[in-house]
Amino acid sequence: MKLFKLLSASALMLGAVAVSNAQEDASNSDSMSPSFGVKGGVNFATVTGDDFDSPDSRTSFHVGVFGEFPIAEIFSIQVEALYSGQGFDANFDGPDGDKAEVQLDYINVPVLAKFYIVKGLSIEAGPQFSFLVNDEFDFNPNSDNGDIDLADNGVDTQTFEFGVAGGLTFQTEMGLFATARYNQGITDVVKDVNVKNSVFQLGIGFKF
Repeated sequence: MKLFKLLSASALMLGAVAVSNAQEDASNSDSMSPSFGVKGGVNFATVTGDDFDSPDSRTSFHVGVFGEFPIAEIFSIQVEALYSGQGFDANFDGPDGDKAEVQLDYINVPVLAKFYIVKGLSIEAGPQFSFLVNDEFDFNPNSDNGDIDLADNGVDTQTFEFGVAGGLTFQTEMGLFATARYNQGITDVVKDVNVKNSVFQLGIGFKF
């Protein structure tokens, strides 16, 4: 009887260890699997360069999807595709009293190296590839009237921009996260004009 109890106890202990190891292996496997999500937030956009004298920022938004691909336990590559409203406020007021806007809207594709400092907190940085989808001067932002297409009026806006992006993200165990990021254009917005995009972003999202 004592031998039976001893064998039973040993079997239970071995089973518990096996289950624990299996759960740990599954957890590690999950942590190394690709994950995907959605994100969005607010943009505070302006431009920098010798040909522009610190214009006011345009407040707009960004929204899109991303995929995160783990390379190691604390390092991954994150690729995003975001619609991003950029540009700046012009230096005179429109007819409704609001500042007129130069609207430069892009599809941004950042490719970021992501390092986890501690569990749930990461920093990320990398190149960003941007494709212009809208370029307008809007002298009446509060209505549908007042939009002037820049390219149709002799402004040689560039359809592609190369830049860099960097920021940090805090994520909960449920997959919800908040992020702050700064994007700086490297190439010019307008051909032969020293002007580059500069955007600060605050956002939230969910990773599946």
